[in-house]
Amino acid sequence: MSQPQAAMIFAAGFGTRMGALTRDRPKPLIPVAGRPLIDHALALAEAAAPRIVVNTHYHAAMIAAHLAGRAVTLSPEPDAILDTGGGLKAALPLLGPGPVFTLNSDAVWQGENPLSALAAAWDGTRMEGLVLLLDRDRAIGHTAPGDFLTDPQGRLSRGPGHVYSGAQIIRTDDLATIAAPAFSLNLLWDRMIARGTLYGLAYTGQWCDVGRPESIPLAEAMLAHG
Repeated sequence: MSQPQAAMIFAAGFGTRMGALTRDRPKPLIPVAGRPLIDHALALAEAAAPRIVVNTHYHAAMIAAHLAGRAVTLSPEPDAILDTGGGLKAALPLLGPGPVFTLNSDAVWQGENPLSALAAAWDGTRMEGLVLLLDRDRAIGHTAPGDFLTDPQGRLSRGPGHVYSGAQIIRTDDLATIAAPAFSLNLLWDRMIARGTLYGLAYTGQWCDVGRPESIPLAEAMLAHG
């Protein structure tokens, strides 16, 4: 299976955990270290894939204005948020065939480009999905239990072990079999886990989940000091 040629950045959510910061703007436009969150994500995607798609819903016009003139295609969700799976399915005509990168827009990274790390480890002959993981004590600003357990071959199962970073490579074949317009990528992951084709890769750099206001200074300190 070929390397991904497209990246999907998720930017449609309401950002309710950000409280007052998202009353009049979408979370992807909240600045961290002087740059909107989405610009941090775009810098990673631009270095890894020739095609980039960004989905929008909440304050979609503000994101569209911010991205105007950049080599990015928008996938609007005007009526309702389609969640990660539904959003990816809706964007498939823009992404093209083959496996794709997906990247959440509410995190910042320090170290190797996470999408490049995934591409170097991707093996489409045995993988349907490859998600980038962190040990819980390395997941800055993230307080929830871990998401996945790994076996000695790197295959994943559910469990409070490693934290999902929001970056992955995923094959999109199964999306056509799901009729619901809105659904989570967890549905695809569970199918892949059952088939033994969902794998994990440990990230060796630093990562900060910028999902709450108190995480912004943590992210800025990480970027400043490495």
